Amino acid sequence: MAYQRNVTELPPKYYLEYFRYLLGFVKRLYGHLLNESEQDFMARFRNVSVDAQCLFVRLSNRRGVFFRIQKIAYREIDDLPAAVGELLINGFIERLNPHHEAMGTEALNTFTKPELLELLPLEPEELRPLSKQKKEEVIRYALHELDFAEIVTSLTTRETVIRMNFEAEVMMLKYLFFGNRSSDMTEFVIRDLGKVSFERYDESKLTARFFSRKEVEDKLLISLTNEEFHEMREGETPPEDIYNWFMNWNETRPELSEIALPGYARLVTRVGGFLERQKLPDQAMQVYQLTDKVPARERRVRLLFKSGLTEEALALCDEIAVTPQNAEERFFARDFREKIMSAGEKKRSRKTTTRFLSDAESVNIPVAYRHHVEAGVMNHYLEEGWEAAFTENYPWRGLFGLVFWDIIYDANVSAIHHPLQRAPSDFYLPDFYLKREQLLKNRLEELTTPDAWKKHVGRMYNAKFGITNVLVDWNDELLALTNQIIELLEPAQLRLILLEMSRNLREHTRGFPDLLIWNEEGHYEFVEVKSPTDHLGAQQLHWLQFFQTIGVPAKVLRVEWEA
Repeated sequence: MAYQRNVTELPPKYYLEYFRYLLGFVKRLYGHLLNESEQDFMARFRNVSVDAQCLFVRLSNRRGVFFRIQKIAYREIDDLPAAVGELLINGFIERLNPHHEAMGTEALNTFTKPELLELLPLEPEELRPLSKQKKEEVIRYALHELDFAEIVTSLTTRETVIRMNFEAEVMMLKYLFFGNRSSDMTEFVIRDLGKVSFERYDESKLTARFFSRKEVEDKLLISLTNEEFHEMREGETPPEDIYNWFMNWNETRPELSEIALPGYARLVTRVGGFLERQKLPDQAMQVYQLTDKVPARERRVRLLFKSGLTEEALALCDEIAVTPQNAEERFFARDFREKIMSAGEKKRSRKTTTRFLSDAESVNIPVAYRHHVEAGVMNHYLEEGWEAAFTENYPWRGLFGLVFWDIIYDANVSAIHHPLQRAPSDFYLPDFYLKREQLLKNRLEELTTPDAWKKHVGRMYNAKFGITNVLVDWNDELLALTNQIIELLEPAQLRLILLEMSRNLREHTRGFPDLLIWNEEGHYEFVEVKSPTDHLGAQQLHWLQFFQTIGVPAKVLRVEWEA
């Protein structure tokens, strides 16, 4: 494309250039996957005038599918009435008509409440009570009590209301480009306004995310179902109805492609968690049984135990202990088995994280730091002559992103699918490590000394500064903090930590200790700070134990308040 980074003013028809680029990109990578209606849309779009294309793209980028022509004004469109007429003739839009009754709420929502009261075919005796109601009630009354054909006639006597066509086709084309429903055309805008800089790629190396029509339809199905669940939940649909809806959907859904399964598992656990919070444990259990992905197995164990099914709960605990998917599952399997076995005894079992925390040393900190506990502990160490810095996840994520930058964003690994991608498509999947294991290990073997680490990290920091990296939060302190960690730890220890991160980036890029302290003699320690009311998380314990295993000093420090 012609646009360069840090452009502060966009050309008048920038959005049309973006859309044309998207169409060309999708045709090149996915042309063989497009159905007849999508190909028909692309052909028709190419054959209408620039003004008509501009108007269609403008409207398709807005929310909703109904618009009032009198409310539309775009300076860059020379002849708006002609563009409207051209879109009507070519089937891109259609006038509001009685066939749109099923979408009546959306159509009426384009008007204000006073406009509806004026335009709807209402009798005088209906107007007075409706004038005291909210707009939603006015719309509901109109759709239930009035003839929709009469509503259409009344609304369109003074106004032209149109409905956008090709909604499904445009949605599919955008989905093929972005690979998700959360990204949209504003990604182009924020890039070209200089608000976000993306890694640059040779576009000939960008690969398709989807290899069959079924793959894209399956993944899109999960996205749309997730959105429907969100709307039902926000719309206060009774939880029993949501359960019935979801189980019916699950029974009739197609056998899903591999690419759709992670999203399906997340949807299942969301629905199950919702039902559990709504005090429907039996229904939640039925939903959780649809997947073994985190946290479904843990929730099933808890529900089984609460229902008195002790043997089943123990069996599932043992299954989790053999194949834990993350630190939470690993510690949970051990702790909950102990809880089940000690049920009925006077002495209650304690979680591994609780025992680890209670055995930790403590320090007295002024109560004035109760809302900034880490700062209080940091000040304590500074007063004792130590240097101290806030760390937590920030420098470790940054170090990983800088050390492996070119490997993360290597288009040759077939995980980069469009030029606005913020992370590889397999970044949070096991595939990330499996596909790049040798590349990651080779890079770490090249960094044999602290100077080699610093040189490589510094070179990447300067070369890539400001470019979006899913792990790198650009800050002036990042380079100094990563260099401090490189100075204190052995290269072999750094290699082990980064490899551990790479094996599960979803889980292992969090849970690092809060502080790093060090002194002039080269002594250092990572410190996880816990206030009197705070708990130690499983992922935090994972890293504390991992650090200790590889000889990196790390501890938990309990804070006790002093007046």
